[in-house]
Amino acid sequence: MKAPPQPGGRKAPTTAPPDVAAGAEAPSAQQLALSQLRQHLTDWMQHEPGARVGSDPEELHQLRVAVRRIEATLGLFKHQLPSRLINARNAAKGVLRALGAARDLDVQLMELRQYRKRLPADERAAAAPLEARLEAERARARAMMLGMLDSEATRHWLEVLNLASADFASTATPQAPRAATVMPERVRARFRKLRNAVRKLDAHSSMDAYHVVRRRAKQLRYSIECGAGLFGKPAESILRSLRRLQDGLGAQQDAHMAKSRLAALAAEGVLLPPETLFLMGRLAEHHLDATREVRKSLTRPWRKVSGRRWKALRARMQELSDAASGELPSAHATAVAAPATPTLVSPDEELPQQPIEPTPLRH
Repeated sequence: MKAPPQPGGRKAPTTAPPDVAAGAEAPSAQQLALSQLRQHLTDWMQHEPGARVGSDPEELHQLRVAVRRIEATLGLFKHQLPSRLINARNAAKGVLRALGAARDLDVQLMELRQYRKRLPADERAAAAPLEARLEAERARARAMMLGMLDSEATRHWLEVLNLASADFASTATPQAPRAATVMPERVRARFRKLRNAVRKLDAHSSMDAYHVVRRRAKQLRYSIECGAGLFGKPAESILRSLRRLQDGLGAQQDAHMAKSRLAALAAEGVLLPPETLFLMGRLAEHHLDATREVRKSLTRPWRKVSGRRWKALRARMQELSDAASGELPSAHATAVAAPATPTLVSPDEELPQQPIEPTPLRH
């Protein structure tokens, strides 16, 4: 989930691991996968202590991002990695669920506190009972999260990822497919899935449909970031647009989740002062307005993703594919190369510029 900006800014994602440096020989898909896994496991080790402490919500966010990227890497390279690693993907999804429950409450508490700051001074006290209720729910979610982190299943999952990736690194075959062959195929497939999900949106689309678009955008982004060392500047350009699209979709999801929690609290008959219940109604309307505004603004970032930025990346990937098949000099398949002018023909059809129509949430 997207949270309000943190002091000092969010850590920039890693788009090219140290193993895939400029000028290096183009790696195999196996090498790239292992490099990515090592990076994400390092991120886990860096952020797990802070997530356990809980004083900085950004630590939990970054821990969750590390798990998402582990899960995405295992899916992206499922045909290149051994079954022992691929089987660890389901466990990653369970870890994500436990982290997500605590993360949702972190975000909702931060949003409530920001909203309270904008209220007149004589109305701020009404938010205190709601904040206390969310804090209590957060404490329960964090207790479950810590139990998950300490569980034998989670520690075994991490051990499998560490040991299996180390074993595989020592036995990987030199004849493995090149990343320059595999990555373009994976990125094209993920772009098609995102494009199809966007095309299904209309004036009556549910939050579930928008959530599918958000998930597809995230999968495309992770796959491009994984191959950014190969794709060069075209990757940097489309990634900026993808992040803006993902941020908008994330803000919409955050508002929907917060509104749903407020509705659930009201339905449960929780004993809260009348002024707090009134504030909850205003806050729910605020979240609904935020959702509507985000939907109105999604067309432009999608056009930026699917327009010339995608064409430039598509042309670069075609160069890599041609070079890998021997049609172009192998110099084009080095880890980082100058971006190509998007003039090559690709089997990917171009997406018509259809706007995403805004629509209110279903109740």
